[in-house]
Amino acid sequence: MPELYPLEKVRDIGIIAHIDAGKTTVSERVLFYTGISHKIGEVHYGEAIMDWMEQERERGITITAAATTCFWMPTYKERKKEFEHRINLIDTPGHVDFTVEVERSLRVLDGGVVVFDGVAGVEPQSETVWRQADKYHVPRLCFINKLDRLGASFERSLASIQERLMPNAIPIQLPMGIEDSFEGVIDLIRQKAIRFSGEHGEKIEEGEIPENLKQQAAEARHNMIEKIVEQDDVLMAAYLEGTKPSEDDLRRVLRKAVIAGALAPVLCGSALKNKGVQLMLDAVIDYLPSPADVPPVKGTDAKTGAEIVREALPDAPFSALAFKIASDPFVGSLTFFRVYSGTLTKGSYILNATKGEKERIGRILRMHANDREEIEEISAGGIGAIVGLKNTTTGDTLCSPDAPIILEKIVFPEPVISLRIEPKTKDDQERMGLALRRLTQEDPTFRVKTDEETMEMIISGMGELHLEIIVDRMFREFKVQANIGKPQVAYKETIKGQAEAEGKYIRQSGGRGQYGHVWLRAERRERGAGFEFLNEIRGGVIPHEFIPAVEKGVREALDKGVMAGFPLVDLTIALYDGSFHDVDSSEAAFKIAGSLALQEATKRAGLVLLEPIMKVEVVTPEQFLGDVTGDLSAKRGRIEEMGTRASLRAIKAKIPLSEMFGYATKLRSMTEGRASYTMEFSNYEEVPANISQMVIERKK
Repeated sequence: MPELYPLEKVRDIGIIAHIDAGKTTVSERVLFYTGISHKIGEVHYGEAIMDWMEQERERGITITAAATTCFWMPTYKERKKEFEHRINLIDTPGHVDFTVEVERSLRVLDGGVVVFDGVAGVEPQSETVWRQADKYHVPRLCFINKLDRLGASFERSLASIQERLMPNAIPIQLPMGIEDSFEGVIDLIRQKAIRFSGEHGEKIEEGEIPENLKQQAAEARHNMIEKIVEQDDVLMAAYLEGTKPSEDDLRRVLRKAVIAGALAPVLCGSALKNKGVQLMLDAVIDYLPSPADVPPVKGTDAKTGAEIVREALPDAPFSALAFKIASDPFVGSLTFFRVYSGTLTKGSYILNATKGEKERIGRILRMHANDREEIEEISAGGIGAIVGLKNTTTGDTLCSPDAPIILEKIVFPEPVISLRIEPKTKDDQERMGLALRRLTQEDPTFRVKTDEETMEMIISGMGELHLEIIVDRMFREFKVQANIGKPQVAYKETIKGQAEAEGKYIRQSGGRGQYGHVWLRAERRERGAGFEFLNEIRGGVIPHEFIPAVEKGVREALDKGVMAGFPLVDLTIALYDGSFHDVDSSEAAFKIAGSLALQEATKRAGLVLLEPIMKVEVVTPEQFLGDVTGDLSAKRGRIEEMGTRASLRAIKAKIPLSEMFGYATKLRSMTEGRASYTMEFSNYEEVPANISQMVIERKK
């Protein structure tokens, strides 16, 4: 079936926000108004279509990004097929433990709708997702939701967006009324008052702006026009001469500015009360880019490493990025992918350029949350899923075998928390092996390793909730019975200074011996800079073929750690001298010599432990402020900022992760269940000496 929609009529967008801002409720309304679902699924009843996992429905949160395809015509145009657009929509999680889902979705999206809670405004995770969108240059519009709630304020939420995220966020709508009296929105571009009636707000009624809001709307429109015309010299000149810009001109220039990242339009509504979602869909089509509007994707030639540019054209060579692997109970492994150029046809062969392996395309699916529709082909700008790819993992490039290209990979954060897990029976051991293999394929921030001393299995992830969900899925989906240990912090080791050391491995046993001899220099790097290996051997004092073996020995020793068995990070190791034996030298001997020299050099350079520090925000009623701040200080917390949010106090602090286990229960009991908190990873810092000693003793 040929693609019926030209590229200009396609939008690849994501809905991103802080936890509980109402993303999934917005997505459910989108599915209803676009006709994909005939019943609105409510998150609080556990019926949301986009939250299809059992755990999501029980907890009322989104865990995995769900993809769907829907169709929309702008409400202010005639109902003609030529105005219809295809929207590929991804609903992402808001909880920081599932940040990988947001990261990989933003990598493949062209635009984003950032949803804000009308009471809370900008929250910590809103800042995180905004920065992630900045990193991938994703144009976005803002939707201030929940304006029907007690304590909601459009002005306050808008001010928080302009102060903390983007000074050039401009309202293109105003609310009519607030809290209980919220009845609709004023469209500043069309100068109309818009109300929503019918059982689900599906009937849109346009009218004149109420008298009491005319002055406010006129001022807001004047400010909006000034911001927009600044972006276009011709329009600016005409405006200064007294010509008022037309609606079409305003839309055209605003669209250009949004795609360039210069402006972000702000809309408002209440998804739960069915107000404002259709106008948000209009804005997606009016202002967010189509695949044809974004710069062509860049990659490198798999053979030469030269840069290649691929245009978003259906007849260009095929290239796509696999951004998510999911286990589907009915069809097996699903690989979600975004097509950047060319067309993929069922039954064809493609190359996984990252792995250098060919794969055959069996079935191509277009997803509607967890329902699916089989299609024959998919072309540039499309988002779909392939069934049963054998060797593809998240971040791999799929391309045409005769035009290989490697697209930029997705970089994921390191896990900060671990726990031990052991199967109860022999059968469980086999099932657990399969489960862990599947889950690590799906989630790049989930890691599994075996403790070499105790031979226990250790799983690591982004937070307590992340690991809790993983373990829950093992029990439910894979029927594994296992014993679970207590969560442990993922400490790391590093060095404080610089030192040199010799590593010698010499064995003489009748016949051929072993000889490896190296000198290494260890130097500290900036926090977060990672590991670097330098080869400074000159004049062949160590033959070229033994140098990779030295590096391998060094890397293995880094993983095992020197001080307490935690990985060594943020250092440079330079191999600058050594010697070899014509007969006895071997790769194995140099590998051991490298490992010995590394251990000695890092000890001399001064080893220290690093611990993950979390950014914590606690929102509490005023009367508990003293208790909460006192408790945070007792947890080695640094309080960085205190502000007010509606009638509550918001405390921002940085606290070691090791002090935060079980905090949810403690906070509830301290504040009669009225306070809440959010936490996300910030950085690694040195552990104080007395605590470091305790950690090392406990590990040993």
